[in-house]
Order: sequence, then structure tokens, then C-alpha cells
Amino acid sequence: MDIKQWIKAEAARLGFPFAGVTSLDPPPHLNTFEAWIAAGRQAGMGYLADPLSLQKRADPRSVFPAAKSILSLAMPYTPSGPLAIEPATITGRVASYAWGTDYHEVIPARLTLLADHIEARLGCRVARRAYTDTGAILERDLAQRAGLGWQGKNTCLIHPQSGSYFFLAELFLDLDLEPDEPFRSDHCGTCRRCIEACPTGCIREDHTLDSAQCISYQTIENKGPIPHALRLQLENWVFGCDICQQVCPWNRFAHKNSIEESFQARPDVPAPRLLDELRLDAHGFNQKFRLSPVRRTKRRGYLRNVCIALGNAGHEAAVPHLLNLLNLEPEGLIRSAAAWAAYRLDPGTALPRLEQAADSDPDPLVREDIRITLAG
Repeated sequence: MDIKQWIKAEAARLGFPFAGVTSLDPPPHLNTFEAWIAAGRQAGMGYLADPLSLQKRADPRSVFPAAKSILSLAMPYTPSGPLAIEPATITGRVASYAWGTDYHEVIPARLTLLADHIEARLGCRVARRAYTDTGAILERDLAQRAGLGWQGKNTCLIHPQSGSYFFLAELFLDLDLEPDEPFRSDHCGTCRRCIEACPTGCIREDHTLDSAQCISYQTIENKGPIPHALRLQLENWVFGCDICQQVCPWNRFAHKNSIEESFQARPDVPAPRLLDELRLDAHGFNQKFRLSPVRRTKRRGYLRNVCIALGNAGHEAAVPHLLNLLNLEPEGLIRSAAAWAAYRLDPGTALPRLEQAADSDPDPLVREDIRITLAG
């Protein structure tokens, strides 16, 4: 077995069933990314347009000058599907990659272990740099060139046998490994299921998306109020969104992947009981989502999303709980979302409280948001 074959076998043993090698040449779809940035479709993720960031994405050699090849890796997580929901509960939905432990807590250690094992196999020091959604590199482009799959219309990397429910990772190595054959075919063809299923219409025909319209962006990356024009389309998603992957035929007929124990679903995370979530204080939130991707939103972002999901759920029983937040909740972001949700569920009951809050809330941003709500 040559060293590249051995590395792939060792990667599979460590939880990366798909691995490929590519060069440090500029990514093949760099122009698409640059046009996407120029159009401002990165929304509030301004760091993507930083000149140094753009330079690194354009030239992987500048990321780690000592590297001679890039090992691209994929680790599966639990596919999203129908959830067993208890009757009479008001539940939200969480994207399946966040059902278990944060991949940043799992994958970097595996990459370090893999690099250490390569050193031990070769009997010499191997310079390396590891990434998993952390560096200024175009991961899916590199993975496609390493032969792992193609970038679908929904922007996910799709493996022809195993679908798209994968975390991607990279090891930049100073080993001169022979590049694998790129995955050259686009097997999306004329299919538009992801484009048509997206509630906000964020997926574009050119295999990119408008981040500002994306449910995942709004529920995770957006740290301010959710735009009023998008709140209904969020449905009951409280962290991320899986719709474009759920409808993809390549996932419906994918082989079953072996899932790391760390990524197995935690209790009450995939379909959280929304009224229970409203009771989470800072300590409760941190305890429930310890080592979870959901902690990225912080409590204020998560409960903002919970309030909007309650407003979309159609259960008037939630109204008293939402109105209580107008007096008891210290976070303005949560108060404004609660006001919107209560008014949507029961305008008659909520109107007096919202009119009062529109004049008296201590936060001018909350007052403005409530006025927008009352204006319809």
C-alpha cells in the first residue's frame, strides 16, 4: 500500500470515510465566489469580503506556504428526516448537524491524530495545518477537485452514493501526494427541487444562494432582529434549516452512513418544546447546549428564534407566555420577537400591551420593531 492509500485508510478508520488529495492551485470556481461577494450576497458576513481573506481563498499556497498537497476529508452526520413528535406539543426544528456535539469539538482532534499517525508511519516530521470550517479556503471547491463529489444547486457538496450530510475538513501537508481525479460532473441536471422547496427563495440558479434570504443565516449568523418580511418563512426552524437537503433526491436514495457517536441526537434538541425553551435562563441555556453548535446563537438569538417559531405555530396558548416576556425579559432582541409573535397569534389580546411597549420599552430598537409590527 502506498502512502496515499494508507492515509485514506487511516482517515476512514478515524471517521472520515471519504478522502481525496488535491493540489494548491487556485480553486476552480473562484470567479463564482468573487462575483458572489461583489453582489453583496454574503449579507452581514463582512469578513468574507476582507481583502486578505479573498487573497487566501484565491491562492491556497498563501494559507500555508510549506504545503505541497491538500487532503480533503468528509465526516458524516445524522441525516434529517421526519421526527416523532409528541401529540399536543408545540415544537421547533433544529438542523440535523446541530443535534449532537459541535463538530469543532470533534474534528480538529481527529485531524491532529491523523497527522500524528502519518508522521509515525513515515518516521519523520510532517508540517501540517488543519481546517474545518475555520479558515479562508473554499472547502467545497477543494473537495470537488479532490474527487469527493460536486457542489449542488443548494451549495452543499453531494457525494453520488452518500448524499450531502457531511462535515468537510482539510489537512494541508508538506507531503508531495499525487492529486486525485476531480469530480467533473454536475449530477443536479435539470432538477430544481431545492430551489422550489426553499421557503425564502434564497437558492439561485447558479449554484449560489443569497445569504440574507437564507433561514440558516437568519437563525444563526444574524445577531439582530429577523427582518419582518422573512419571519413567516422561518416556519418553526429555531437553528439552521435542512429543507434543501431533505428534498434532494441524492439524499433520499443515499447509502446509510456510519455516524459518529458524538453526532447522535441529544434529547430534546432536534424538536425542542418551544414553551419550555422560553423558560431557559442563561444558566439553563448554557447547560442544555454545552458543547453544542446551538450555543453560537447565544441565548438571546436562540430565544428570538423560538419566539418567531411560536408566532408561526398558530397556538394561541402561547400568547400569555410571550406577553410576559415584555415585562420580564432583559434582552431587547427577545422582547421584540415575543411582541411580534403574540400579535400574530392574537392581535386583540396583544394590541394594548404592544401599544404600551411601543411607547415605554427602554430600548429604542425594540420600540421601533414593535411599531413595525403594529403597522402590519
